[in-house]
Amino acid sequence: MTKIAIMGAMEEEIEPLLAHFENVNIVEFADNKYYEVNYKGIDIVIAYSKIGKVFASLTAATMIEKFGCNALLFSGVAGGINPELKIGDLIIADKLCQHDLDITAFGHPNGYVPGGSVFVETSEKLRTIAKKVAKENDLRVIEGTIATGDQFVHSNDRKEFIETTFKADALEMEGASVAVVCDALNIPFFVLRAISDTADGGADIDFDEFLKSSAVNSANYMIKIVDNLID
Repeated sequence: MTKIAIMGAMEEEIEPLLAHFENVNIVEFADNKYYEVNYKGIDIVIAYSKIGKVFASLTAATMIEKFGCNALLFSGVAGGINPELKIGDLIIADKLCQHDLDITAFGHPNGYVPGGSVFVETSEKLRTIAKKVAKENDLRVIEGTIATGDQFVHSNDRKEFIETTFKADALEMEGASVAVVCDALNIPFFVLRAISDTADGGADIDFDEFLKSSAVNSANYMIKIVDNLID
C-alpha cells in the first residue's frame, strides 16, 4: 500500500497543500508537526521541516521510518540560476548536489565525501509522471540539476561558482539532503521547486515578494501529480 510523504521547508510552502484537504490529523513528534490526511483512499503525511539540511534530513527520515511512507515528494521554492528560469517558473530535479560540501583539501571534488557521490538522482518514474502532468495542463516545467546548501544565496559570485562547478539550474537549502536520505533508504523521491528569486543581489527582496505565489504554483502542480499517482 502506497503512503506518500509530502514535504516543504517552510510553513508557507505547505499551507497551499493543506488547503486541498479536510479532516487533517496532527501528530507532534521531534519538535515538529506532521499532518496526516487521506486523499482518494491514499494516506498522505505532510510536514514542513524548517529551513536547512539538518532539519530536512530529520523530517525526511521521520516520515519514512516513523510514519511508514514509501514515496516522498518535496514541494517548495528555489532561486533560479538557469537564465531560462523566471520567477514563478517550475523546475523538477533530475539530480541534486550539495554545493557547500567541501573537502577539496583532501583531493576530492566539491560536493563529494567518501562513500557518497556528488549527485543523487531522483525517481525517473516520478519525473515521467510529473512531465506528463505538465504537458496535460499546459505547464512550462524545466527538468534540471538543483544544488543545495545551508546558505541563502544572494551573491552573484556564489551563484556563478555553483553554476560553473555543478552546472546547476536552481539552488535551495534542503533538497539534496532529502535525496541522500531517500537514496540510502531506497525510497523513490521527487523534488519540485517554483522559482521565487534569481539568487543574485536582489534575491532577498524577490524572495519575500514572490514566496507565497511561487509556493501556490508548486503546491497546485504537486496535487495534480498526486492525482496521477493514485490513478
